[in-house]
Amino acid sequence: METTLRGVGVSHGVAIGEVRHMGTAVLEPPPGQTSPEQVPHEQGRVRQAVEAVAADLVARGHLAGGEAQAVLEAQAMMARDPELMADVERRIAVGGTAERAVHDAFAAYRALLAGAGEYLAGRVADLDDVRNRVVARLLGVPMPGVPDSAEPYVLAARDLAPADTALLDPALVLGFVTEEGGPTSHTAILARSLGVPAVVALTGAVELAEGTVVAVDGSTGEVVVEPGPERRAELSRAAEERKASLAAATGPGVTSDGHRVPLLANVGGPADVAAAVRAGAEGVGLFRTEFLFLDDGRGGGTAAPSEERQAAAYRQVLEAFPEGRVVVRVLDAGADKPLAFLTPADEPNPALGVRGLRTLLDHPEVLRTQLRALARAAAGLPVHLGVMAPMVADRADAGAFADACREAGLRADVGAMVEVPSAALRARSVLREVEFLSLGTNDLAQYAFAADRQVGALSRYQDPWQPALLDLVAMAAEAARTEGKSCGVCGEAASEPLLACVLTGLGVTSLSMGASAIPYVRAVLARHTLAQCERAAAAARASESGAEARAAARSVLSGE
Repeated sequence: METTLRGVGVSHGVAIGEVRHMGTAVLEPPPGQTSPEQVPHEQGRVRQAVEAVAADLVARGHLAGGEAQAVLEAQAMMARDPELMADVERRIAVGGTAERAVHDAFAAYRALLAGAGEYLAGRVADLDDVRNRVVARLLGVPMPGVPDSAEPYVLAARDLAPADTALLDPALVLGFVTEEGGPTSHTAILARSLGVPAVVALTGAVELAEGTVVAVDGSTGEVVVEPGPERRAELSRAAEERKASLAAATGPGVTSDGHRVPLLANVGGPADVAAAVRAGAEGVGLFRTEFLFLDDGRGGGTAAPSEERQAAAYRQVLEAFPEGRVVVRVLDAGADKPLAFLTPADEPNPALGVRGLRTLLDHPEVLRTQLRALARAAAGLPVHLGVMAPMVADRADAGAFADACREAGLRADVGAMVEVPSAALRARSVLREVEFLSLGTNDLAQYAFAADRQVGALSRYQDPWQPALLDLVAMAAEAARTEGKSCGVCGEAASEPLLACVLTGLGVTSLSMGASAIPYVRAVLARHTLAQCERAAAAARASESGAEARAAARSVLSGE
């Protein structure tokens, strides 16, 4: 009987096929005791197992290449973490077995990551996979893995480990669904890099019976279980039409009547550049520099990377878009991205505390070093560089950041992110200090609705279709138009093609998104005029809920 489940779509496209499940997870090792004379032997076993697992992850990364290689090499570093190893050896020294010591030490570190904010919590699945691989090697049992199948299938799992996901064969794996994960998890990141449809956070994914036919729509997040012949034909037809429109749409972002909307890529570092170039990105609308800081040290960075290291990483990205625009966001530390050397450990509410630009103004030497590194990276390049600050609340914030850029000798457009409602409400004031605005819709929704973006029970408030959020976007875009300046969107909202049309209708001047979404957004924009986009935007803002806004916009754009 046909039923529809709904999760979070994280990789566009439609896949129809039979369900196959991942192998059984590694069992918890039984408790045991190690005698004092066995301690050196057990500690040696762990070191050998950890090194073997790390080497295997690196080898898989070399095979996969691209973004997957960076993910797997980061996982190998996690396996080799000296503090984790010290904890394991300490547990063995007081009588634990090698297997049990690994399990318990990783469990303790897992709890730290899970409570350390969205970015680090998203690495929990990676940590679990390392633990499972080390324990399996110590126990001498095979690792769970991708099912052996000669026929294409839809992969279902509680979550997917990067080491398995990175080497999936897109010719066999039509798409996948997972019970856990989110838009920023490595499952989502690798799904997009592989180009296979994926839905995460799907309640009931692990209960789907082996061999059940499902249709996975990675754009809407819908998974149709046992679709009937008519529904299957309808979904297949829609998928083919979508492929044809993608192939036909090339070049810059533009509406059918010639209104230009530059389509830019969100990147976290040099590893993301190749995919952005392949997708035809016209530049970078959000270069998240915090990933460089977060990777510098265990569990969220223990020191800022040097000016030289920063300059080298930034230049790699700038060189990839010699004639395009690259907008760099300076370090956005705090809240869900804590850094040990910057972030207060005792803030009662980090999301409302010292984060983003507030952190940098409290640590001006970190900001100065980053701005000098950007100046060095851009030297001699024809790239159109923009530099923006996160968590700007008012004109004073914007002015302080603009002053810092000038003092560092940085020749670039200076911008402010609109993530705090006050910045949208007083956008014209902010624009007297900076050249452009960039809307971060995830945080803007969090602060507009007083709803923590990490709390699943509040997810309806994170819907970018919420009319109140669209009102704030329209307010900022209108201010920029009045001041003769630009206002882009670099939040996840830009990656949804229908919503991209609405944002264009609201007056947004550029859209930045994950590289895999660019062809979809380009194709949908090319089918509609600016006037249609404006009517869809007006209909969405006149609605009373996110669901109504989406339906109203779809009705306008489809001509119904």
